[in-house]
Amino acid sequence: MNPAELLVPALRWDKDRGFDQQRPLIEQGIELGVGGYIIFGGTAAAVQDLTSELRERSREPLLIGADLERGAGQQFAGCTGLPPLAALGSLNDADVMRQAGAVTAREARGIGINWVYAPVMDLDVEPENPIVGTRAISGDAAAVGRLGVAWIEGCQSAGALACAKHFPGHGRTTTDSHAELPVVSASAELLEQEDLHPFREAIKAGVASVMSAHVAFPALDASGAPATLSEKILRGLLRDRLAFEGLVVTDALIMAGVLQNETEASACVRALAAGCDLLLYPEGLDAVAEAIGAALTAGELRLQSLERSLARRRQWAEWADLREPPAGARQPLDWAREIACRVVHRLHAEFPSLGERIQLTVVDDDVGGPYPPPSREPFVERLQELGVAVTDANGGADGGGVHVIALFGDVRAWKGRPGYSADALRRVREAAASNETGRTVLIQFSHPRLAGQVDSVAAIACAWGGEAPMQRAAAEWLVNRCRSN
Repeated sequence: MNPAELLVPALRWDKDRGFDQQRPLIEQGIELGVGGYIIFGGTAAAVQDLTSELRERSREPLLIGADLERGAGQQFAGCTGLPPLAALGSLNDADVMRQAGAVTAREARGIGINWVYAPVMDLDVEPENPIVGTRAISGDAAAVGRLGVAWIEGCQSAGALACAKHFPGHGRTTTDSHAELPVVSASAELLEQEDLHPFREAIKAGVASVMSAHVAFPALDASGAPATLSEKILRGLLRDRLAFEGLVVTDALIMAGVLQNETEASACVRALAAGCDLLLYPEGLDAVAEAIGAALTAGELRLQSLERSLARRRQWAEWADLREPPAGARQPLDWAREIACRVVHRLHAEFPSLGERIQLTVVDDDVGGPYPPPSREPFVERLQELGVAVTDANGGADGGGVHVIALFGDVRAWKGRPGYSADALRRVREAAASNETGRTVLIQFSHPRLAGQVDSVAAIACAWGGEAPMQRAAAEWLVNRCRSN
């Protein structure tokens, strides 16, 4: 067996060099014979060219995945973006979720992506959770199970593998597994009744893959090992008790939650021993492949177990290959736009009439991390397209129109917190205080519960997330709502 076939390295788009900067890794992956790739960013055309090359040069059928929780447009320019899963879940409509999964998979397949790392099946039950938030469908286990299954059905009916994540549940954490190892102290009974329910439903529905959480669950494994490295959780619970027969993939192996007291190579060996089939986002490909070979020789890994993992990988890669990329892979944008507009909603107070011009203050709490946030121009551009003149309030309004504060506060791995920063809230207060007319509206591009942190504006609307589709939807909602008053 080829140990490298168990590896799924990452290829990242660079705004200046495209995928050219990844050429050494591409050549290394092809030479080693890796089993797949995860792709971050790029234009649809560039990704299609890349995936075509990878398939043509690979010795085995590949699984090529991407994080597409918010549609293919979340990663790839030229594809359709969708509202966050929490926003879709708020509609409580299985048909909407099924269509979202299908739209995502059809566009992904159209550019060569056959494995979608979604949906998130975690529960949104912990307000202090810094990394789940709007990524989760709901805090209600039954709703997450029902709506998540609909998303999975839509995705897999369109020919891409879905992935239920993050098993056995990341929703109760108060720290971020990107930065450290979270520990969930919930009882086995509570986890059984609540957190495991969505995964159980996904397994019954035939989900192709499950992603492990870099989270410790002492009630499930007293050793304190993260689920990714826990044989009790992955083999004993997921494989034996829940009877899951599909692919088990690790969460990204660059994350601190799985690397505490471990080298990357040792974490990879432990993950395979625990029951993972594929290793997502390893960086030292040669070292990891050598460590797997050495562990086989030493008896730390069982050849029969790894051969079963390879068989599962090939089975699902062939499953995807047997499905022709669907005709008309680009879904008309009308449906996505309609759904995005439907999920925007008022949280507090009545809104003043908008008029023909507004003063705009942007408070962006998403800047400062390793990757820049999306452009904030779509909000302004859509307002202007709808006939609204927009001027920069520069921290205050001059009385020439309603003062709109656009507050951006998405979930970001680098933040280490679920809510707004003190600086962002200060800027909102200052902006609101600068408008003597009292005609101030706040559009919150984040989780609706974060409105509880804002006490300086009465009229608040929720637009769930800060990507372009939600910015445009918020602009349309604002104009339609405030002009109809």
